[in-house]
Amino acid sequence: MHAEVAGSDGSHGQTERKTFRISTDEEIAAREADLDRANFYTSLGALLAAPASAEHCEALRNLPEIENPETPLELAWTLVRAAAYEYSVEQIDDEYHQLFIGVGRGVVVPYASWHLTGFLMEKPLGVLRADLRQLGFERADNVKESEDHIASLCQAMAAIITAEEIDLQTEQEFFNKHLAGWSGAFFTEVQAASCAGFYRAVANLGQSFIDVEKQYLGMTL
Repeated sequence: MHAEVAGSDGSHGQTERKTFRISTDEEIAAREADLDRANFYTSLGALLAAPASAEHCEALRNLPEIENPETPLELAWTLVRAAAYEYSVEQIDDEYHQLFIGVGRGVVVPYASWHLTGFLMEKPLGVLRADLRQLGFERADNVKESEDHIASLCQAMAAIITAEEIDLQTEQEFFNKHLAGWSGAFFTEVQAASCAGFYRAVANLGQSFIDVEKQYLGMTL
């Protein structure tokens, strides 16, 4: 919807016509949905970037309780909330290091290059870095992990969704190239790991969300 207002331009008594745009209800709802998606990516990225802190666990415990989950995603949130009650911060820290860090490497490798090629720091990382530069994103100096870490990719998706200058097609292409092809295998491996407890619930949440994203972005599951 467009509307026009008239205002004086201060010269020779002429009037300048100015236009402004009024968003429709559908557009407002779409922006709110995108904000929810970005917040979900941010939350998932935070859970995968480092062991959950006491403050993080407390925030998970304070999530609104869903008495009768109706979707896999709602059930996944319920399980993460329950896991925050079940596991101590020390247990979560030990589990995170065993799963994702280990001695040499953890039980599950959280990098795209590994899952796509069998090696770290391979071509998929170079392609990702080029795409991030083209989108105007730069790696922060204090970040130790490479950009193809699952947490970093979740954070990148959150930034892409909320960037007004990035269109949906570019968002779809980034998701398809850098997350859709390997994240499912990653989350499946975490859920199958014998040492996983808290992060089994997190991986279930991640898998459920990625499935929803594939549907939302028009991809075939």
